[in-house]
Amino acid sequence: MTHPEVFVIGATHHSTPLEVRERLALAAESEAALHAELIARSDLRELTILNTCNRVEFYGVADAAEAVAALEASFCARQGFDHAEFQKFRVGRSGRDAVIHLFEVAAGLDSQIVGETEILGQVKEAYATGQQRGSTGPVLNRLFQKAFQAAKHVRTHTGIGIGQVSVATVAVELALNIFGHLEDRRILLLGTGEIGDKTARAFHSRGASDLTVASRRAGRADALAGDLGAASLAFEEREARLGEFDVVVSSVSAPGPVWSPVATVAAMRTRRSRPLFFIDLGVPRNVDAGVTEIENVFLYNLDDLAKVAEANRVAREAEVTNCRAILAERADSLWRHLNASMAPNGVSQAARGASPPPCRPPAG
Repeated sequence: MTHPEVFVIGATHHSTPLEVRERLALAAESEAALHAELIARSDLRELTILNTCNRVEFYGVADAAEAVAALEASFCARQGFDHAEFQKFRVGRSGRDAVIHLFEVAAGLDSQIVGETEILGQVKEAYATGQQRGSTGPVLNRLFQKAFQAAKHVRTHTGIGIGQVSVATVAVELALNIFGHLEDRRILLLGTGEIGDKTARAFHSRGASDLTVASRRAGRADALAGDLGAASLAFEEREARLGEFDVVVSSVSAPGPVWSPVATVAAMRTRRSRPLFFIDLGVPRNVDAGVTEIENVFLYNLDDLAKVAEANRVAREAEVTNCRAILAERADSLWRHLNASMAPNGVSQAARGASPPPCRPPAG
């Protein structure tokens, strides 16, 4: 590198199967510790980590290629993941390509469910966390703000959002495909984070009237249940009462499965051959894969949901092409500005201690 370079490295659903993504997913404590370790490097000027169910990506500005290589090595070491194996799945972009990549990620074009809406909020949250940690600067500030503006523009001026394009709505669509209707099905929703909350509301809006909500945070479960006229269940009771439900949608953050084959076998003894469906939205996965060996038990994960959404993607293919053209034009304009600002004169100005004004992620 002759001057600082914008880069992104990581792994996403495009090249990384679910069983590998869950090994690479950063727990909150690990992410904070890794961030502190990385930003201590003098040759890594700026950094933001985007860590979701389908991707873990590091966006930054580095003085040298060695800084990016060290970042990658530190990440693999912390996750206990072989560095050579990581090369099979690694996504790497720099310069203009990194700018375009972020624009497409924020707009939902790079998502497993193309056009989904959750990712923009996750990108905003990642950026805000980087700001709070003091690791964003003039380049990433401008890059992320422009990405938010571009995402809003394509959602307003194209049809990329038409159809079932969120994890929550596709989960409901899957349940409808299985049962035809939801009015007489008993549904348990485990998890009240952003995805859990949206999924519960999506089921309610599509006619599911027998909903139960559970969470490690009892107050959150009670509040969401109250909003929807649903029942609530203590997290600790989930396996003992599993046999009461037809569909279990699980989206909790946990280091391993929270649904076991042993409890599922016990539940099925009470169901008299009635099938049980798990929809696992967790990464790492919430449901032990061993449940699929049990008669009349069916398990769907995030990769299965992406297949359900594929028909909607085909219907929006022309809109995807249109969006990519719009985003590329905006990314090119931004890249010309950023490249000029990171040229030696611009760098020396930053090195003299100039700091950007406080920046907040745009509302909406």
